[in-house]
Amino acid sequence: MKKIVQQVAGAATVVLVLGGMASPASARMEPRVQAGSGQPLSWRDCGDGLKCAELTVPADWARPKAAQITLALAMRPARNQAGKQGALVFDMGGPGPQISGFRYLGDMVADLTEWFDLVTFDPRGFDGSSGIKCPIPAPIPADKRTWVFADRTAFTQHVTKNRDFGERCGKAAGVLSGNLTTWQHVRDLEAVRVALGQEKLNYYGNSYGTVYGTAYAEYFPHKIGRMYLDSVFDHTTRSIKEWLKPRVKTDERNLHRFAEWCAKTASCALHGRDLLTVWKEVIARAGRTPIPAPRAGAGATVGAATIVSIAAVGFEPLWADLAKALKEAHAGDASLLLEAPPGAPDPDLSRIRLCADYRYPSDYRRLKSLESDMRKVAPLLGWRSVWVMANHCAGLPSTQTFLPHPIKPLGVPPILIANGAYDHATPPEDGRRLAAQLPGSRYLPALGGHALYLSGHPCVREHVNRYLSTGALPPAGASCGQAPPRTENP
Repeated sequence: MKKIVQQVAGAATVVLVLGGMASPASARMEPRVQAGSGQPLSWRDCGDGLKCAELTVPADWARPKAAQITLALAMRPARNQAGKQGALVFDMGGPGPQISGFRYLGDMVADLTEWFDLVTFDPRGFDGSSGIKCPIPAPIPADKRTWVFADRTAFTQHVTKNRDFGERCGKAAGVLSGNLTTWQHVRDLEAVRVALGQEKLNYYGNSYGTVYGTAYAEYFPHKIGRMYLDSVFDHTTRSIKEWLKPRVKTDERNLHRFAEWCAKTASCALHGRDLLTVWKEVIARAGRTPIPAPRAGAGATVGAATIVSIAAVGFEPLWADLAKALKEAHAGDASLLLEAPPGAPDPDLSRIRLCADYRYPSDYRRLKSLESDMRKVAPLLGWRSVWVMANHCAGLPSTQTFLPHPIKPLGVPPILIANGAYDHATPPEDGRRLAAQLPGSRYLPALGGHALYLSGHPCVREHVNRYLSTGALPPAGASCGQAPPRTENP
């Protein structure tokens, strides 16, 4: 059976600051960004066709003459060095390490190397850059699947573990304590531009990389050359409810799309039956008494919280497997729901970084109230999105950091933005909301999921390649339809 993908946080993980509040100076000061000593980067071969280098930057850009840290950079050189248009800084999202994944992009970014040196860097605290070694790992559910908390007891236990993780990790952070924020990262990004010798920053931001692009547009609008933001993760909405609604609605629509597909697909295991009725009956039964899963081991059962957590309704290639698993669960055997291995947990620091940029409730009653509100708009499944951020952030030390806020950038050039209609982690409303705050930008709607360009959406890729290589935006009103089927989750 193919994987029934766990959609804990989609492709967009968010993080929190390690220990202590960000300095009040961080909210005011706009330090002049320089790349270390001003010396050019020293590139060396580092395998997989890449060149690597290091860059020295302040641990705290509000105190640029204090402690220094190192950023690790990697470059995939342009195929035509004589005719290249400079560098394109590339961020795959996370937030998390970049270079390890960048090594394996291969053909997915081959088009871009026709015009640019592709450059990425590990964010401060991660991997090759000056890193933080947390003494204990971030807590994950006992079964590595159930991130929708079944009850107050399960949530309270998680909060206790997450608080301990955050406090101990903060103590180990040293000079980076309190300095893992987008406010700091965007100044690292500007230092990378300076070190590359680029008059303007050309930037490709995917998923959480769009948060960095948004911040760069706010703080350095006149330094932007061309910027493409794919699968925007909105950082401009202060209201938690307004931020959640597009996510829960998109997730719910995907469940209905799954049901519609089954109704017209003879090979669907539930063809000829009302899939939504089956779904409701399975969830109701598992909510009363967990359903046995005998093939998963002696005494194994599956509760409603687990089923809601692992249902990959947004990824079409897994619909056939999910329908079969639901059919068997309805008949009393939930083994198939546990057959696939759980997804890999996000890097420990990802939640530290995410929750530094977003404040999210840690109070169980407040979260259950949010769930109740979201059930009114997405009663069958979408309400689960309330618990994604709680899984990451609940219990982490409280910080005053780089919180969501509307932006009013002055002099920003045209920016291209695209979101997939089926992406509940970064729903299309996020991209539209950001585009409305960036004068002259162009929003490109597309029928697709997360990471449109990297997932191979041909229409999106055509528009993006043209824009990045020539500066020409898609025509007003342009949109991209359904991409051909794919078999792997990006």
